[in-house]
Amino acid sequence: MTSYPGGIRNAMASGGMSHFQEAIREELEGAMKADLERILSTAPESELEHTKKDLAGFQKLFHRFLQEKGPAVDWGKIQRPPEDSIQPYEKIKAKGLPDNIASVLNKLVVLKLNGGLGTSMGCKGPKSLIGVRNENTFLDLTVKQIEHLNTTYNTDVSLVLMNSFNTDEDTKKILQKYSHCRVKIHTFNQSRYPRINKESLLPIAKDLSYSVENAESWYPPGHGDIYASFYNSGLLDRLIGEGKEYIFVSNIDNLGATVDLYILNHLLNPPNGKKCEFVMEVTDKTRADVKGGTLTQYEGKLRLVEIAQVPKAHVDEFKSVSKFKIFNTNNLWISLSAIKRLQEANAIDMEIIVNPKTLDGGLNVIQLETAVGAAVKSFENSLGINVPRSRFLPVKTTSDLLLVMSNLYSLQAGSLTMSEKREFPTVPLTKLGSSFTKVQDYLKRFESIPDMLELDHLTVSGDVTFGKNVALKGTVIIIANHGDRIDIPPGAVLENKIVSGNLRILDH
Repeated sequence: MTSYPGGIRNAMASGGMSHFQEAIREELEGAMKADLERILSTAPESELEHTKKDLAGFQKLFHRFLQEKGPAVDWGKIQRPPEDSIQPYEKIKAKGLPDNIASVLNKLVVLKLNGGLGTSMGCKGPKSLIGVRNENTFLDLTVKQIEHLNTTYNTDVSLVLMNSFNTDEDTKKILQKYSHCRVKIHTFNQSRYPRINKESLLPIAKDLSYSVENAESWYPPGHGDIYASFYNSGLLDRLIGEGKEYIFVSNIDNLGATVDLYILNHLLNPPNGKKCEFVMEVTDKTRADVKGGTLTQYEGKLRLVEIAQVPKAHVDEFKSVSKFKIFNTNNLWISLSAIKRLQEANAIDMEIIVNPKTLDGGLNVIQLETAVGAAVKSFENSLGINVPRSRFLPVKTTSDLLLVMSNLYSLQAGSLTMSEKREFPTVPLTKLGSSFTKVQDYLKRFESIPDMLELDHLTVSGDVTFGKNVALKGTVIIIANHGDRIDIPPGAVLENKIVSGNLRILDH
């Protein structure tokens, strides 16, 4: 196997490509092609067709990876989006709803990105199967929301799950429990791409098997893969054949991403008669969101710019809440016929995200990925809608989980809404320490979830447990030093307190 120095791609991409650089690139592409053919030859007959499509998609991505100069955008070309290209939600809502809501709902499909595992929260299996509220999992809540729509309006909104090879089997087993629900559930798998050695830029996989030794050789290539996989699965054509026009795409762990009838009506009955093919829900940045991707105007098109694409000299400017006021929630509304048209024309353009990983054995690999929102520039008449913060409620950590389990929210028909008793529309800033990282450990540390209606800020660090019926108000900081343990007694009310050592309570 020929080995190439790690910086080869940068060397090849900088400036005009010399004959030497061109020769290396051709040699690399040739070596990759041979390796992929060797891997494909190990595919069982039943998997040959879709594996061929997966590897062809990967080869295309790899070709672009060798050609491009890297992710940085030309900072001088970034402009603020024109006023009318990001509409305030209130304006969309002011149009009201059609008399026949069923007519718009029947043209909608809800698609949840369900490829992620719960490993960051210490759980095995799909993240969507973690219990988040009253024993309900993310998937339970999603099904309940859609069933409520279908029952209320006598409609047929389908649910589609984009699984990965990591989540497919476990998810399909669970789907049987929804067989009596009034929701049609479809699944398709995103691609399975080979991880490549950072030095040689060649696949580390020897074959296609799902063996334990081979598990680390493959990865799902980010949610930008939705367009090709949805199309390749045949499901896109099937849904278009059923009269469906739009999909509402969101992360399954964003509990704020419910179907919004006003946005859907705006798409199907646009005020100027010109339909949008792509809507991105954005919301105002807070200090916690400075790394989120933002919508800009770039070369005459709306474009999503992620922090990884920003030249180092401009990163602080990108993070500024005053210059870039909004960020992408990854709640997207996309025309099905436009996906079909662009996919068939090979015209969906998404920047490549190079994701470096170090495997358990110490081997450095890279994954080539894409993000679903990056395709905004490929669609016609794209639009941003600045939505309330309540539509962005992701659960990435147990700190987020504490918020959604608490009395800050009430649960109705699968949807969480902020309690009317909460005086401010924002959630408290909550930071739980490493003793709470795993869901299992977190649950053991709360006899019941505290009353948090009047809480502004909570920091907990070290070996801390909470008794029943604790109330937290204002700013509460609880720090158990190494070797100490703090048990907050049942019924305690902590308001603007610092608790340290082994239960010394100080006024904040």
